[in-house]
Amino acid sequence: MSFAQLGLSEPVLKAVAEAGYVEPTPIQAQAIPVVLTGRDVLGCAQTGTGKTAGFTLPMIDILSAGRAKARMPRSLILEPTRELAAQVAESFETYGKHTRLTKALIIGGESMSDQERALDRGVDVLIATPGRLLDLFERGKVLLRDIKVLVIDEADRMLDMGFIPDIERIVTLLPPLRQTLFFSATMPPEIRRLADKFLSSPKEITVARPATTATNIEDFVVPVSHESSKREALRSLLRSEPVKTALIFCNRKRDVDILHRSLARHGFQAGALHGDMAQERRTATLERFRLGEIPILVASDVAARGLDIEDITHVFNFDVPYNAEDYVHRIGRTGRAGRSGRAFTLATPDDGRNLGAIERLIRRGIPRHGVTLADRPRHDERGAGGGGRMDETERGDREHRGGRRSRRGGRGRGKEKRPSQDQPRQHEARREEHQRQHEHARHEPRRPEHRREEPHREEPRRDEGRHGEPRSAHRHEPRHAQPQAASKHGASQKQRRHEPAESEKPTGFGDNVPAFLRRGR
Repeated sequence: MSFAQLGLSEPVLKAVAEAGYVEPTPIQAQAIPVVLTGRDVLGCAQTGTGKTAGFTLPMIDILSAGRAKARMPRSLILEPTRELAAQVAESFETYGKHTRLTKALIIGGESMSDQERALDRGVDVLIATPGRLLDLFERGKVLLRDIKVLVIDEADRMLDMGFIPDIERIVTLLPPLRQTLFFSATMPPEIRRLADKFLSSPKEITVARPATTATNIEDFVVPVSHESSKREALRSLLRSEPVKTALIFCNRKRDVDILHRSLARHGFQAGALHGDMAQERRTATLERFRLGEIPILVASDVAARGLDIEDITHVFNFDVPYNAEDYVHRIGRTGRAGRSGRAFTLATPDDGRNLGAIERLIRRGIPRHGVTLADRPRHDERGAGGGGRMDETERGDREHRGGRRSRRGGRGRGKEKRPSQDQPRQHEARREEHQRQHEHARHEPRRPEHRREEPHREEPRRDEGRHGEPRSAHRHEPRHAQPQAASKHGASQKQRRHEPAESEKPTGFGDNVPAFLRRGR
């Protein structure tokens, strides 16, 4: 299929041909005809499949008839990051150069006065990030009552960055009769709920299973023992791999600067890109990377989505991403437009949970660098803390920690200790020592205990106090009393307990005769 079969106008086809494109991608082939009919579209496709051209090309034709009014744009495209918004603006310049459409780029970090002047002239296409658009709306610099086409791009990224409340507010400012194009790389339940809320009887287009990686990307996990080993492992990969252009992703912005300085100290030509940088510096760094002046770019996730830079040969995840979906978007920066690419993820034993989530999302195992999946030992599916399989490094660390807990009497108490060669002799020595202690205890008199107990706890008879020892003698007996005395005392108690007292002993038969019989005698 060619672009001419999709129903595009001649000026657009001419611009596409001049850009060097001949055949549309699957998402373009399915989305463009539907968009031209004016129907809502719910598109789900993995990153790098040409979604941007899938909505920019038909929008140019839809908006070619008509003219924009001052401060009232005719279409609105919402992007999660400044870089993505700038990239979409470039697409309109490339494909709409033979038309008279006007556009404005409304993003943070740029001069607001310049953006206000562009809106005052009237624009057909407004490309914006949510925060800056709401700022201008609250200042009364832009009106959204004339929007004919709304595009929400990278919706799942909007969700991750917390822009959904802003998106919902912006949508309430738009006219209800409009065409809405909703694109996302993944389709979690929250995104599905938003699509049902914003779209009216949409045409669903899915060109690949959500959250799958491109088949032309080889990805690997590089196990490292500790966080401090990551930089050395990364430098080794950069030297051993045929790197032409590479993106290195970190989870935190401060780690981007630290890793950038480390690579520079070791002779690598690299740049840095993260959200705390000034917009001018971000734009300049990205342009130098795009032109090949710097072959390595260390970035946070601000660069993970939608950056269309040709011929990125490698992607390195210095950190395992917190969200499994970010893995798909990060490594999707390579292997674009049918090219092949390689991706490497440095993982410590503590990353087992996140790795397991990634493998469940993409529904396949990620081979370890230098270890094929067939040679990989199969471990517990839950991995570290409930996450996927554990590699050898992770399992060794887990067993080491478990051993230490067992010695302290923790969760590993029930584990069987490994027998050593000296164990039989140790048992024999313990047995002999126990026998010596037992013989010594038999011949040595027992020491009285701190609190002496009665030989028998039964209460004495009432008359025992007259003929036997008082009970107080037992209670206040000195502590240095000999054990033999205690035994005699115990014997006398037994004797008194089983023998009657002197006054109670019968002396003869007469003593048992009742008194009234003795009286007659």
